[in-house]
Amino acid sequence: MTALHSIQLTLIDGTETDFGRFKGEVVLVVNVASQCGFTPQYAGLEALHNKFREQGFAVLGVPCNQFAGQEPGADAEIAEFCERNFGVTFPLTAKADVHGEDQHPLYAELTKFKNADLPDQVQWNFEKFLVNRDGGVVARFTPAVEPDSPEVIDAVQAALA
Repeated sequence: MTALHSIQLTLIDGTETDFGRFKGEVVLVVNVASQCGFTPQYAGLEALHNKFREQGFAVLGVPCNQFAGQEPGADAEIAEFCERNFGVTFPLTAKADVHGEDQHPLYAELTKFKNADLPDQVQWNFEKFLVNRDGGVVARFTPAVEPDSPEVIDAVQAALA
């Protein structure tokens, strides 16, 4: 079990779990927001989730209000917004901080993975981390990279292989 698998999570409905629920799956972790220019990516994330879920893939959305206050709603409002506007069926956590003093432990681990485009902490909504079946981060994508982009699809398929 990796450090990621032991991290406690509270889902948007209040259910307590841990990242270990995804052990053996490939997971795309995305910090999301309802009032962001990238919010339409929810549709692409849902499509990606549905396209590969039978192969052991999931999207995990982490609502965050740290970027220009673009996720001001309570957890119940966020869940309702996502379902009503984008038909979201992938799991969402309770709202969490992805950087700073109150950074969620999940993001403390995820942001250890750096690349040339993303050398530091999460910079904006809809940044994406791809976690392999063993709980290792294998890719990180900027917010502008769409969920259906070739680079995301290729990375997901490689992690599932």
